[in-house]
Amino acid sequence: MADLDAQYGEDEVRMRRLSDSAGVLRLKERKKAVKWFDQFEASFPQLFFSVYFGALDDRLNIRQFGLWLLNHGAFEDVDLSRPNDGGVLLVVDVNSKAAFIANGYLLDVYLKEEDSFRALSSAHPHLLQGNYYRALKSVMKSLSAALRKRSRQANRNPEKYQRLVGQPHQEMGDILQRIRSVQPSENSESATEPKPSHLKAQ
Repeated sequence: MADLDAQYGEDEVRMRRLSDSAGVLRLKERKKAVKWFDQFEASFPQLFFSVYFGALDDRLNIRQFGLWLLNHGAFEDVDLSRPNDGGVLLVVDVNSKAAFIANGYLLDVYLKEEDSFRALSSAHPHLLQGNYYRALKSVMKSLSAALRKRSRQANRNPEKYQRLVGQPHQEMGDILQRIRSVQPSENSESATEPKPSHLKAQ
């Protein structure tokens, strides 16, 4: 992380769960997206979902940038009870149509590499078409399904997951309990966010 700090900076980046510095979502879509984030948090205690739509410089590595941004993001609309360690951040470069999913270490046991690959693959056609709203919806649906699946597995074999996360099952259960289906719904407050100085304005 020290190398990334040297490249991108050591300061916190003030942002919101929906950070659309590229301006690719309409107001109605923003409201729906933020509502999905609220429902995600209601379904997955201690976790939160966020997205960054930006026009990245060609020299930036989207994977490195995503990891750095999740580590340094100061999410103004996320409760302090939900640390970045339990965050999921979808980074989308609107220039290259590329995307990357970063997650905090609390999710390392529950989200596998293939889960992220499957989620991004489902969103790929929408990204190519410039339909960022549907791309976000597809990623959230896929990752939520993966988390529900891991929750069922953890309930069936709690000792295995307890060993993996290195904490009591009760505490582990606080992360992936009260799992409910996450379905998009209408109307929520939209958010505006600052543009980090190292990104290209559009």
